[in-house]
Amino acid sequence: MYYGFDVGGTKIEFGAFNEKLERVATERVPTPGEDYQALLTTLAGLVAKYDEQFGVKGLVGLGIPGMESVEDNSLMTSNVPAAKGKFLRKDLEALIDRPLKIANDANCFALSEAWDEEHQGKESVLGLILGTGFGGGIVVNGHVVSGGSHVAGELGHTRMPLDAWFYLSNSMEGKEAPLFSCGCDKKGCIDNYLSGRGFEQLYHHYYDEKLKAINIIQNYQQNEPKAVEHVNRFMDFLAICLGNIFTAFDPDVVVLGGGLSNFEAIYEEMPKRIPPHLLSVGKVPKIIKAKHGDSGGVRGAAFLNIS
Repeated sequence: MYYGFDVGGTKIEFGAFNEKLERVATERVPTPGEDYQALLTTLAGLVAKYDEQFGVKGLVGLGIPGMESVEDNSLMTSNVPAAKGKFLRKDLEALIDRPLKIANDANCFALSEAWDEEHQGKESVLGLILGTGFGGGIVVNGHVVSGGSHVAGELGHTRMPLDAWFYLSNSMEGKEAPLFSCGCDKKGCIDNYLSGRGFEQLYHHYYDEKLKAINIIQNYQQNEPKAVEHVNRFMDFLAICLGNIFTAFDPDVVVLGGGLSNFEAIYEEMPKRIPPHLLSVGKVPKIIKAKHGDSGGVRGAAFLNIS
């Protein structure tokens, strides 16, 4: 039996999967965001509950918005304050009396999609999340590529490509490209441009009006001029950034998740707009919407013990 946890800032989702990778149990509980001992007790309690229910000692995987330090295995996370700087894996292993695997939640999302039946056999799957932030995970031959410092796939903290900067600066007279500050203390990280939040920030920058992404998209669908102009600008900007990413990784399949991934125009426009930003021999990979949605994180966490 494979157990997966998707630990977020407000909730913990648990899932149990059988040997056929079918989900056989689901539970959601609030995240004890400020109390580390309560966090450990909650996680260990769920493991004990389902061990008893299934009569097995399940294999445990944990997905979390952060990563372990390669120096001392302490956890780096801002969304789960109780666990920040703590030795979560070691402390939880002691409570549940077994080893567990831990990975960034974006890596778990990518692994979940890569292990879907239609993608098995593909050499490389790139998962990209266009949600509150922009990030990703890289899976090669069914294995997460985490990198020497556990930061592989943190594409949101790469800087805006120079050609994207020039494009934004020339897209409206009198409006130079904005240089947004990032939570990582740098400026120009594409997390602040390609995310749903970035979609809104760019609209505000060019039109001095604050609108939610869903409202901008609704206006676009009704052919409102500013929204149409904004979406066209965003699609070109997204194509430039993805062209750079695809040149670096050349994935077989790209799976998009997060709220902005539900904007169907992305799947229509990217195959047309990306080619000018690739090498002449480069091809646009298959770009699809995530199949497992919000369940991807917990599925991928469980599958850490398979891959």
